Amino acid sequence: MNNQLHKKLWLIFAQTVTVCLALVFVLRIFFPNLLDNVLVKTNNTSSIKQVEPNDNGILVGSYSPAVKKAMPSVVNIFTSKRASDNPHQKYLDDPTFRQFFGDQLDDPDAQTQPENSLGSGVIVSEQGLILTNNHVVASADEIEIALADGRKMSAKVVGTDPDTDLALIKIEANNLPAITFASSDKLSVGDVVLAIGNPFGVGQTVTQGIISALGRNHLGINTFENFIQTDASINPGNSGGALIDTNGRLVGINSAIYSRSGGSMGIGFAIPATLANQVMDQIISQGNVTRGWIGIEAQDITPELAESFKLQVAEGALIAGVLKNSPAEKAGLRAGDILLTIDSKPIVDTSSMLNLIAALKPNKKATFKIARAEQRLSIAVLIGKRPKPVIERN
Repeated sequence: MNNQLHKKLWLIFAQTVTVCLALVFVLRIFFPNLLDNVLVKTNNTSSIKQVEPNDNGILVGSYSPAVKKAMPSVVNIFTSKRASDNPHQKYLDDPTFRQFFGDQLDDPDAQTQPENSLGSGVIVSEQGLILTNNHVVASADEIEIALADGRKMSAKVVGTDPDTDLALIKIEANNLPAITFASSDKLSVGDVVLAIGNPFGVGQTVTQGIISALGRNHLGINTFENFIQTDASINPGNSGGALIDTNGRLVGINSAIYSRSGGSMGIGFAIPATLANQVMDQIISQGNVTRGWIGIEAQDITPELAESFKLQVAEGALIAGVLKNSPAEKAGLRAGDILLTIDSKPIVDTSSMLNLIAALKPNKKATFKIARAEQRLSIAVLIGKRPKPVIERN
């Protein structure tokens, strides 16, 4: 009985396989394209489809539309600095001086040559405003812009902000392709980004990567640091160029790299577009950037300090000193106070504290929540204007 059942089941199986093979044969003859683009893997029943262009002829997964949208807005910047005066110029006609140095002073190769450098910039208005890094144009006597369409023209500095390493320059041109800003506050680690610039002067170049981290600080690059970290290749000459999303919108201004050799090592930093936009608006409206200031010195809260002050977490900033006659002193803040929030925004460390205070408007009051002697206090502080740094000259 069992043998007959087995034979019957085997017969049914053989007939089913035969019918399926016949069906595949018929489909292959009458519908030859039906199975061309699908490969069925019998080991895990997954399917792989060939990559095909969409209706616009663009490969699926390509970033070409984003690049075509943003690339015309990125410019190459060439700067030059005039050669400094020869400190020995006044001695050249002195016979005694020439007795020791002879004709080598007349050697043209011995004369100081003009210093040249290059960088990138992003067109932010149709009327010729270009955003770039301050270090690209800081010491330049002449600035030349090369547009994506091949045109070259001179530029002048509108305003700079060394604290964020941003500068706004202008060329005399109209109807330029201004880039579209995105909100960098909505970025997430893992988002795909593209860097556009002029690395090593080879010409406009696009590199691709992801956002590796957000809010990078304590790098010692700028006074105010809130960098986007990316592994998209950024090299010398990329400074001031655009970091864009997959929609071709500006999310950051490429600014610096971590490198031991001078080239990209997969760690690049960009200034968030939201911050760049704020700086740009202030430069346009008032010619400079105004930041809040209260006049304190602070240090990070370590686990040891948190334990001694009986804090649950090592967050906030310890006020180490208060400047005399500063807004902080007038409001009653003291050394030893721990800043917890500013206008309900939490303070993670001294860097975030500095950024929060800088964002406050001078002559307006802000509420500082502090911890003092195991008590929580709220103190209103009239914000002052951050003074310009004093540059010591020898």
